[in-house]
Amino acid sequence: MGQRISTNLEPVAKSATGKLVSKVGASGGGKAYKKSRPINYYGILVVIVVLGLSSVVLARYDYQNPTAAPAGTPPAIGTTWFAASTFDICGSNSSLLISNPVSKGGFSILSNGVIRISPVSDADAGNHATVSQFANEYPGFIASSSELAIPVTNGKATAATTFHNGELCPKKSAYPNKPAVIEYAYWSNFGQKTPTIVTDPAKIKFSNLMELTMAVLPKGAVPARPSTAAIAAMVKLNTATSATTTTTTLPGTTSTVPVTSTTVVNVTTTTVKSTTTTVAQG
Repeated sequence: MGQRISTNLEPVAKSATGKLVSKVGASGGGKAYKKSRPINYYGILVVIVVLGLSSVVLARYDYQNPTAAPAGTPPAIGTTWFAASTFDICGSNSSLLISNPVSKGGFSILSNGVIRISPVSDADAGNHATVSQFANEYPGFIASSSELAIPVTNGKATAATTFHNGELCPKKSAYPNKPAVIEYAYWSNFGQKTPTIVTDPAKIKFSNLMELTMAVLPKGAVPARPSTAAIAAMVKLNTATSATTTTTTLPGTTSTVPVTSTTVVNVTTTTVKSTTTTVAQG
């Protein structure tokens, strides 16, 4: 038969060692322990306080001295990029914005809805080169998460070109009588099939050869890409700019200066003298 484990715990006689341990425990430790305990205790407290103060000082410094953005964030001043744009209003796709190549800011609209991005100040360079900033610089243009006002006459939008969230699409549109919302879709490159869609134009930073659609559509409808003509015009302008602009590094400097190549065609004019010969007949 196996030995049964008893659940009745009987008291065990205390040895001399047990009595010593009990005595030390009751008295709160030996003399050596009593002497060393305050030093260790206060030492740990000092370490905790020092670490806490250090973390507070470091956090305050980081707050008051934030890390600066990397210098030269593209597009830098002097850069020229191009983007294709369009409006998708309840299924009707059109560029709508009138070209303004003499814009004083860093953005301008060319033919076929092509946007030229050429920053002239920090206001529209680097991370400030957004769709929201483009709208701010175009006279009479309002582009926000709640309103889209497209100037078509004398730099002003009309009732027919001003849209708000919740308005119904026209009866004769691709989405008759359906409530629409304002959205902004963009394709960063030609290989991107599905657009990135946001409601805040300030969150869209331009990139070279980007495609942009500003839309008023029912929720869930996918905005159409800019037209083939707009994309072709964008590529043509970008190719022409790249072909005529080279980058030259000056000796002894670390900066680059854009140099525009100019082709001079020499035309030579040749004058041909006509000689008349008279033949005498016998």
